[in-house]
Amino acid sequence: MERIVAFSDWSGLEIRLVYYPLYHSKYHPIERCWSSLQKKWNGALLTCWQVFRVCASRMTGKGQHPSIVLVEGNYPTGVIVPRQEMKEINKRLIRSEKLPSYDILIMPKRPRGR
Repeated sequence: MERIVAFSDWSGLEIRLVYYPLYHSKYHPIERCWSSLQKKWNGALLTCWQVFRVCASRMTGKGQHPSIVLVEGNYPTGVIVPRQEMKEINKRLIRSEKLPSYDILIMPKRPRGR
């Protein structure tokens, strides 16, 4: 959340996060992508980057093949935001009254174009 708020401030964009409720992953677009990828790899074992790249490159969307790039390095896990800093971030989040856990609006400190 800290990084999304920072991105909103940097870009000046208003960001709305709408999470799917638990157990509704079949409606999520990325799940349809994985389903398509599974059909393309046709049971191949994804044992290395080259096999994955070949399988993924056979996919198409709107008549175009995807751009496939290997991003190397480690994604930092276990990053802990201090409690006080998280309180400040939470003050910036506008939560929906009906779905406070699933619908969150982040307003930048300075909106784009102002």
